[in-house]
Amino acid sequence: MATPKSRILDLLRLRSQIFNTNFNPLHERLGNKILRQRLKGPALAEYYPPRVHPSVELRKAFPNWKVGDEHEDQRLANIENRKRRGKGTPKKRTAAESKKLTKRRR
Repeated sequence: MATPKSRILDLLRLRSQIFNTNFNPLHERLGNKILRQRLKGPALAEYYPPRVHPSVELRKAFPNWKVGDEHEDQRLANIENRKRRGKGTPKKRTAAESKKLTKRRR
């Protein structure tokens, strides 16, 4: 003698309440397996050491001192070299200048 389906569903619903699980009679993919897992962010953050920026930390500690930033100096030198070779960023145009250029092209 087979048990009715409604009785089995009632039993499943009661079991999910007791064990604090989701009641999913249609067996849909809800992602509960992933949501139950521990978060990985804190473990990854602890794995890598904190980044150290000596020039920034020195500036904060001693604001009256003149502390050079090697990376910033190198970046500015590279920009200057590119400008000398004619490969720098173009100058910004005002709205009036851009309107003049669009009128000429037509």
